[in-house]
Amino acid sequence: MHGLSFIFALLVAAGLLLRLWLAARQIHAVRAHRTEVPAPFADTIALADHQKAADYTVAKVRLGQLSACLDALVILALTLGGGIAALDRLWVRSGWPQPWEGAAVILCVALIVSVVDLPLSLWRTFGLEARFGFNRVTPTLFIADLAKSAALGLLIGGTIVLGALVLMQRAGHIWWLWAWGGWLGLTLLMSWAWPAFIAPLFNKFAPLADQTLRARIESLLSRCGFTSRGVYVIDGSRRSAHGNAYFTGIGRHKRIVFFDTLLSRLSHSEVEAVLAHELGHFHLRHVRERLLVTMSAALGALALLGWLATEPRFYAALGVTAPSAHAALLLFVLAAPVVAFFATPLASRWSRRHEFAADAFAANHADARELATALVKLFRDNASTLTPDPIYSLVYYSHPPATERIARLRKLPPRSDSPAPCVPAAAAG
Repeated sequence: MHGLSFIFALLVAAGLLLRLWLAARQIHAVRAHRTEVPAPFADTIALADHQKAADYTVAKVRLGQLSACLDALVILALTLGGGIAALDRLWVRSGWPQPWEGAAVILCVALIVSVVDLPLSLWRTFGLEARFGFNRVTPTLFIADLAKSAALGLLIGGTIVLGALVLMQRAGHIWWLWAWGGWLGLTLLMSWAWPAFIAPLFNKFAPLADQTLRARIESLLSRCGFTSRGVYVIDGSRRSAHGNAYFTGIGRHKRIVFFDTLLSRLSHSEVEAVLAHELGHFHLRHVRERLLVTMSAALGALALLGWLATEPRFYAALGVTAPSAHAALLLFVLAAPVVAFFATPLASRWSRRHEFAADAFAANHADARELATALVKLFRDNASTLTPDPIYSLVYYSHPPATERIARLRKLPPRSDSPAPCVPAAAAG
């Protein structure tokens, strides 16, 4: 038992030390190049913007170091430190029946984690983001968002927790298979419900009013055989100066969403190129691949939990003396990321390959030069560093570093006057 506890503590410590080492490398690399804009960007990025990005990156990484230390302390306190065991003993005295007692313990843990994270969230919003001119959230809006998120978390998360506990206690040895089916159904339901009912609680969605841009987007969608329920603009500027764009929904209910901050910075041709990149992810089946991997990983994780929940050593090694369904769920949720962190470089590499492939798709159906120009603007306006540490980016970056990505785009041939029609992914190889 002691040996398993030691291994877990060693994994937590190793993960923390690796995070801190990578962060130190990133800070050193960014600072070392702060005084000079990289040559490929010398004509497009001002030195002042480059230095702002360097300072912003360093500040974010330092906050990340503090967050990593707190996360490690909370995990150890709740597991080996006996936090979950203490909450168990507290709620046993309440006399509540299962699964309500277990749900109460899980809720207490969630509250503890949220309270610990709250000061960092406040500093991130009103300190770091405000210092660099990105924050537009008022204290009133912050409290309103926090209240809405808590209510949704209680409603949706509470339903998931109660369902999982009931299955663990009453569905036999293959409860995890039923749980996976329920998770899959809920995921599909949320993919449909999020854009229609939940996202509007936080942002206002309005149909794209620029008819010229709308016509350009619809032409691109038609060429690529992509159907959507509309093109929308949200008031992202209400909360942040950062720009973004995304797809949401599933099947024929997909929506294209642009932040108003993004549209205010990019030309029509640049917006088209950015959208072509996102369409590339769908056309090349990246979204489907990621969904299948997520589904498989969830099934494997639940099967593993199904086995661990029957092993007394699992509980004892992580500081719990009384095995229970809710303790198994909590311990797994806390321990799994500790182990999964070491697979981060593989996930990042896979994601970067997808980004390069989507860039190539965009170059065939829009304009590589316009996409490169748009990306330079986004790197500049979002204060993204152009000089990351290579090992840090190798581990963490889901998108290729700026210099590498822009260099590839600039080497691609210009698009012909007649954009290539999209072909089925199978035919494209």
